[in-house]
Amino acid sequence: MELHYKLFRVRELADNDEEFIAALAEAFLEEVPEDAERLKNAVAAKDYQEAYQAAHKMKPTIDLFELGVLDKLIEVQDWGKFTQTDVDITPQLETVLSAVERASAEIKSDFKL
Repeated sequence: MELHYKLFRVRELADNDEEFIAALAEAFLEEVPEDAERLKNAVAAKDYQEAYQAAHKMKPTIDLFELGVLDKLIEVQDWGKFTQTDVDITPQLETVLSAVERASAEIKSDFKL
């Protein structure tokens, strides 16, 4: 449990209310993988604005669950925000996507969702 994500800040926010923690975990699973797919497609299409928006939306949850890739996600966000056409953002994107996949699988297992 909690190899690819951390619940310390989630527990703090939820004041250790287990039902609320479970609801936050469920919300993570409903939103983050979908946003990650949106981000992946936007980067592939070089849709800078869409990439910026998807990454920006993911930041608070990635930070709250401490996936350890916030810095990489911000790099992807800035790639979109500043239309960095001369930058290959693929390595950072892959790091973020892998972290989301691992955390999602682990949260599903840990919370039996």
